Order: sequence, then C-alpha cells, then structure tokens
Amino acid sequence: MNTTIEQPLHIVVMGVSGSGKTTLGAALAGRLGWEFADADDYHPQANREKMARGEALNDDDRRPWLETLHQLLADHVRDEKPVVLACSALRRQYRDILMNGLEGVALVYANGSKELIAQRMRR
Repeated sequence: MNTTIEQPLHIVVMGVSGSGKTTLGAALAGRLGWEFADADDYHPQANREKMARGEALNDDDRRPWLETLHQLLADHVRDEKPVVLACSALRRQYRDILMNGLEGVALVYANGSKELIAQRMRR
C-alpha cells in the first residue's frame, strides 16, 4: 500500500489588498523553508507608473504580468523548487492564466471582514 501523501510544492496566496496575503505568504514560506515571491515585484514599469498615478489596471495591463507570474511558477514546477507566491488573483481568468497546465500548485485564500480590511488599508 502506498502511504505517500501528495502535497503541493507551490502555493499561491490570494486575496484583496489588505487581506494579509504578503504577510501570510512570507510567513508560510519562512516556516516551510521555501522561496517567497510577491507578485507586485513583477509588474512591468508601465503598470507601476499607471498605479502611481492612481489609475486602475485593466485586463490588458494585467495579462503580461500574469504571464510572467505563470512562467515563474512554471520554472519552479519544472525545477521542483517550492515557492509561495502572494498574488491577488481575484478573478477566475487570472487564476487560469497563473496556473495553466501546472500541477502541484495550491491556492490559499486570505480573507477578512470588510472592517478588518478597511482598518488595515487605513494604516
């Protein structure tokens, strides 16, 4: 009998801004001894400039960013190097791009009440 427990080698911590995904993801990666990546660090310069002006990103802005993150995950899957990625990934289509064809990737949803998120955002 096979008693091996299959577990993901890669985790995407997702949630809205202020949900704690970066804090949770970094702590989880530290605890597991895995690499940690914050999706915000992978935005192209044009996205950074747009957000700095207070403009919301649209799907066309996000697509190359999500494809870059997919490649990051794909490289880790290929190399069997565990990673925790903090990424909003709120829409199903974004998660589909991130995880397209990849096995061993789990999603963790960082959630909180509206009041808690609002309090964190004010800080």
